[in-house]
Amino acid sequence: MNVLVPLAEGFEEIEAMTVVDVLRRAGIKVTVAGLPGPIVEGSSKVKVLAGAKLDDIVEKDYDAVVLVGGSPGYSNLSKSNKIMKIIGVFHRDDKLVAAICGAPTVLAEAGILTNVKATVYPGLEKYIPKPRSESVLTDGNVITSQGPATAMAFSLRLVEYLAGKETMKNVKEQLLFKE
Repeated sequence: MNVLVPLAEGFEEIEAMTVVDVLRRAGIKVTVAGLPGPIVEGSSKVKVLAGAKLDDIVEKDYDAVVLVGGSPGYSNLSKSNKIMKIIGVFHRDDKLVAAICGAPTVLAEAGILTNVKATVYPGLEKYIPKPRSESVLTDGNVITSQGPATAMAFSLRLVEYLAGKETMKNVKEQLLFKE
């Protein structure tokens, strides 16, 4: 399993680091790709050295894409033609497309939430077609979540989808996560 986590300037650090850490604990290969370059600054001014530049990514090498929120991170993701293409292709090919916080609005802009139930950061519901109030929601090959406080549950749901329930239970146990 290879997962792409693109980070744009203004990303939410808690969401990004939780997703990357939890997926890697599950033995899933994760590539963090910076947009526009390899050093990306989060919304709380934490700088991250990405493993790749988004422009160098070859979509066919990945099984899933996970978008994190943060402001203006999710807006910056939506301005990327490459991100919008990846979302569309992955959804069409039934690969996992996941987003947390404000990033489900990027999925809506890409046109993949038309017939998909999703959740989003409170206050952004008007930007997605079928908003729901769950903290983490799976509908087909789309997983969405609400924000920083739901990042651990979101990440564990990603593990369950990608690596199975048993792996998710093992990682959850290691992390001492209680719902």
